[in-house]
Amino acid sequence: MSDQERPTGRTTRTTTRITISDDRGVFMISVAAELAEMHPQTLRMYEQRGLIEPQRSAKGTRLYSQSDVEKLRRIQEMTGELGLNLAGVERVLELEEQLERATARLQALEQRSQEMRAEMEQEIEAVRRSFRAEIVPYRQTAAEIVPAQRPGSRRIRVDRD
Repeated sequence: MSDQERPTGRTTRTTTRITISDDRGVFMISVAAELAEMHPQTLRMYEQRGLIEPQRSAKGTRLYSQSDVEKLRRIQEMTGELGLNLAGVERVLELEEQLERATARLQALEQRSQEMRAEMEQEIEAVRRSFRAEIVPYRQTAAEIVPAQRPGSRRIRVDRD
């Protein structure tokens, strides 16, 4: 037995980890405000302006998610470090949402384009296979050389069986 495996006489503690979606409201306003390093009243004001929309419990208590806390930190960064006013922050957030929607739409269109390209290639290949199947062998019955339309070229007449 190695030193790490020997019992030390202490009780072992089991840690259970749970994973919570970033969008699930789990923090009450006081905890969210502390995590974002803001006053709870600031969070209420941001909610009134529509900058943040916390979820509500059955009793109406505001519940902030990890995403909400991150957004609050971003708002604080924009107002404090970048010097934006709340109207500027609103505009930045609107533009970011528009960009996300446009990016999602572009990805959907690119996916559809790839699907359509694959369908076209399958259709083209099916047409090629059908043409190969329809080719009828020709046999030259008379090697008669006929003058061509262009100088320097010649035409050979071929009769079909």
